[in-house]
Amino acid sequence: MTRMHLAGRLAVALAVAPASTSTVRPPRYFSRCRGLNRGAMSLVAPACTSFRPPSAAASARQMTTTRLEGRSLLVGGRELLAQSPPEVTLRAGVDDAAPGAAFLGATAAAPSSRHVFSLGTISKGWRWLSLFRFKIWWMAPKMGPDAAGVPAETQMLLLETRNGAGATGDAVYALVLPVLDGDFRASLQGTPEDELQFCFESGDPDVQTMEAVDAVFVNSGDNPFKLMKESIKLLSKIKGTFRHIESKEIPAYLDWFGWCTWDAFYRAVNPAGIEEGLQSLREGGAPPKFLIIDDGWQEIVNEFTEVEEAPIEQTIFAERLVHLKENDKFRGEACKNLGDLVKKIKEKHGVKYVYAWHALLGYWGGVLATSDAMKKYNPKLVYPVQSPGNVANLRDVAIDSLEKFGVGIIDPEKIYEFYNDQHSYLSSVGVNGVKVDVQNVMETLGHGFGGRVALTRKYQQALEESIARNFKGNDIICCMCHNSENIFSAMKSAVARASEDFMPREPTLQTLHIANVAFNSLLLGEIFIPDWDMFHSKHESAEFHGAARALSGGGVYVSDKPGVHNFSVLKKLVLPDGSILRARHAGRPTCDCLFDDPVMDGKSLLKIWNVNNLSAVIGVFNCQGAGNWTWPVNAIPHVPTTVNITGHFSPSDAESLEEIAGDDWNGETAVYAFNSCNLSRLQKNQSLEVSLCTMACEIYTISPIKVFGETVRVAPLGLLSMFNSGGALDSIASSVDSSYTAIQIKCRGPGRFGVYSSARPAICRVDAHEVEFSYSDDGLLAFDLPDGPSLSHHRNIEILYRLS
Repeated sequence: MTRMHLAGRLAVALAVAPASTSTVRPPRYFSRCRGLNRGAMSLVAPACTSFRPPSAAASARQMTTTRLEGRSLLVGGRELLAQSPPEVTLRAGVDDAAPGAAFLGATAAAPSSRHVFSLGTISKGWRWLSLFRFKIWWMAPKMGPDAAGVPAETQMLLLETRNGAGATGDAVYALVLPVLDGDFRASLQGTPEDELQFCFESGDPDVQTMEAVDAVFVNSGDNPFKLMKESIKLLSKIKGTFRHIESKEIPAYLDWFGWCTWDAFYRAVNPAGIEEGLQSLREGGAPPKFLIIDDGWQEIVNEFTEVEEAPIEQTIFAERLVHLKENDKFRGEACKNLGDLVKKIKEKHGVKYVYAWHALLGYWGGVLATSDAMKKYNPKLVYPVQSPGNVANLRDVAIDSLEKFGVGIIDPEKIYEFYNDQHSYLSSVGVNGVKVDVQNVMETLGHGFGGRVALTRKYQQALEESIARNFKGNDIICCMCHNSENIFSAMKSAVARASEDFMPREPTLQTLHIANVAFNSLLLGEIFIPDWDMFHSKHESAEFHGAARALSGGGVYVSDKPGVHNFSVLKKLVLPDGSILRARHAGRPTCDCLFDDPVMDGKSLLKIWNVNNLSAVIGVFNCQGAGNWTWPVNAIPHVPTTVNITGHFSPSDAESLEEIAGDDWNGETAVYAFNSCNLSRLQKNQSLEVSLCTMACEIYTISPIKVFGETVRVAPLGLLSMFNSGGALDSIASSVDSSYTAIQIKCRGPGRFGVYSSARPAICRVDAHEVEFSYSDDGLLAFDLPDGPSLSHHRNIEILYRLS
């Protein structure tokens, strides 16, 4: 829930802020000399007294290191940046295991709370993918070839260059990642003069510096996904302010189907409606085990009313929290209190996990400073100050409103007490966790609090400590949190929304939502489980969204109105016990899609890959024609069109396929197409043609074919009626005796089970009971898995082949 549907655009001046008479923090690593600055070097190298040709080993190392030569930055043996100014510094050798990792910085002539430094121009032959904040809350992707196109508030820049012509040469990938450096944060931006700049700001006029040392992280490699993973892990170790997702506790709710109240009721959510919605989904065969009680349960007040009692325009975002308990809608005869409702929905409707929504500051406009319940937290009214980056792309109606009406902010020294009181109450009434919204507002409130980085970190630490104390399983969903302060301060938080809201009433935003979450997951997926947001099961885009959620690696939940459901879609995602088939990683675009625009170039399909225990999965989506990116703003509204596009996909598009297959795999795969029900055999580097019209998709389960008993070739596919068929598979083993080769597979159910088999078996059994099966010429062996135990149990499948 964000209600961010309005925005405007302002131009921004990027001049360096003048020196102030306020307190200046002394430079931390100030020096331009090579070998100082903890290894920082300037772009002007000292004269050498003699020259010795490098050894072969030294030359090989140079090809993998990031280094400065003259006015050029070299990564992976290629020039990445040219014409870099002399004030740019490099701190290389940050980790022996990653010779390409380094930090860029710069020095200024005078101290300031905000600097803009040039890094030079992007050299020819590179193309880039930017993840930038198109508005204060959210990131979006953009692609381009030169520095002039890099948008303001770029928080990740991934670049590619190749040796040969076109897409056939060996690739080198460079990651340029602006990060946090002390009390400052960095972001990238291009200029009309084709310069790549980094902005370095504290968000508090009293927090100043003359230099940036570890402001922009640089690394390179030959695989973009390995590069991202290794870089984030390394950066986590160096900075110590956040952790990689593999080091975090993953909330258990993610493996269960959920329902969110937001689109169903908006702020009119009430106990009777919640029960009605849960019951209608349960009776249709898709029982929610996870519930989000979104905005509408808290006691809030709008101070800004006219004489006629009509609210002033936009004051909805300035409404403030009065106290920590539920409002009157949740107190009455039918529902005594929130605890009574939570107990009832768990006992009657079988819900396992109940989350409650709240904003980081309590509510959108913070807390009511004059409220008796809030006085203990020393709140005060402050007014947000937006940085030039906040208004460089799309202005946001909510933050503009808060600039006018103010925010009731909790004293940072009391914020843990506030969160602990809120969460201990929710926990006491049976709530299992929280969705915490409006997080990026903190970056506008740093004045007088030590800056945006320090204030955000103070709140984040208090929030995570309270979650750990009051809830059992790291039960928090972070939302509206796409700034680097939040991303690189997430020590424990393991789930974050991956894009702006699903907007059911906006037909032109459906396809770009899928593209947005997939690309954002490149960065977010290394730190969080990306949450691809709710959707509607009864909607013209339901199949499109449902298929994408099945590949996301995150939660699957809808926000249907009670009784308004499409169970045909839901039963492709949800098993009868309410569990889902969640893939292992964050769903991301395939390597060959990273630098093509899948929404607006009119020719590119979007391919999203993920892996399961025994197989990979690739979804191919046609996002063209239905809509345009929301930034930049177009004066002429987009008219949706239907575009038919033909492309190709290959098993090799799925990363980590070799790891799933094991050492004895010869590269052959069984590929099952979900919608067309076609089964093909492909070598991993072969490809299939796929043609799709706008807002159509196809999902391919890719299972390595393994040889058992020397003659039988088998590749399990999973539950054929589910979008992510292979997500049902747990393990495969075999045994051979004098009469049979036996294949043993553990798989969840119920449903139609499929497996590629090179021969017709003699017998198929499920949980020791023989079952009827079908076998077709293409090698598809299929039979039914009956109803049985729930998520914690698997069906034991045995397929017997008689030895000849």
